Amino acid sequence: MQKYSYTTSGTCSKQIDIECEGNIIRKVSFIGGCNGNLKGLGALVEGMDKETAISKLKGIKCGARLTSCPDQLSIALEKGME
Repeated sequence: MQKYSYTTSGTCSKQIDIECEGNIIRKVSFIGGCNGNLKGLGALVEGMDKETAISKLKGIKCGARLTSCPDQLSIALEKGME
């Protein structure tokens, strides 16, 4: 089981904690941000492979911001694959 944390940038959430088993996302939790929405996002990607999650989430914006919590999750997953 691979566990890592990612410090977000440009979002209300401050950190994303991720647990993966191979290429499969097992758990995602956000520190800060919109609690219910981010719990829902975490639940939706659990059991999904990283590439699928990245392709679905990358580039999503939040209002006028250039990024969003889903976009930050895609970046965190990419960095975790390096």
